[in-house]
Amino acid sequence: MRVAIVLVVLLAATACTPSEAERFTPADLPADLSAEGSSPGPARTEPKVETVEVSPDVQVVVEWPAAPDRDTTAMIDSFRDYRAGSFRAVVTGGRDTAYLGTVQEGASTDAYTWVKAFLDQRRSVRGTSRLYALNVVSVTGRGAELNACVDETGMRLLDAETGKAVRRQPDWARRPFLQVAGLRRGDDGIWRIKLLRHAKPFSEASKGCLR
Repeated sequence: MRVAIVLVVLLAATACTPSEAERFTPADLPADLSAEGSSPGPARTEPKVETVEVSPDVQVVVEWPAAPDRDTTAMIDSFRDYRAGSFRAVVTGGRDTAYLGTVQEGASTDAYTWVKAFLDQRRSVRGTSRLYALNVVSVTGRGAELNACVDETGMRLLDAETGKAVRRQPDWARRPFLQVAGLRRGDDGIWRIKLLRHAKPFSEASKGCLR
């Protein structure tokens, strides 16, 4: 997402093994209007924060933009469900595959490969993944591009057999990064992710996610 065309060139392809996946990685609806003070005045919108429980030890927190329109809300819903669903697949040992309903085309393969890599290497996760600075940067017909900052510094990569954090934590657990999702609205009106790209946590493109 980011000055769409330029950023996509900068972004690396979705990871396919945990060593690479360690560089990768998927609410309230629109905020209510409220007026401040006792005298009439223009309404203000405040962003809301939504917490999705993936498991007792894993959650995805979404910092929603203030008053997103209907399509933006639907796109963020899809991105949120993809990310939460991917982690749910990991922590359930691959039994929960609902995340595959949020992706299509190339993104389906990338998403499946990412989850499988964790399972093959007997890895799991614990902690909080935070999504913020969610921004639809372009819409063309049924296609759209969504930018999102992802902060997983509150998450730890685990040995799935022992439940203990691995000694060497990945880059994605050390610094926020930029995630780009290309989406398409189907004939059923649902937005699904068809392309996933990301910028490495310590790259120039991800600097905008620092705060």
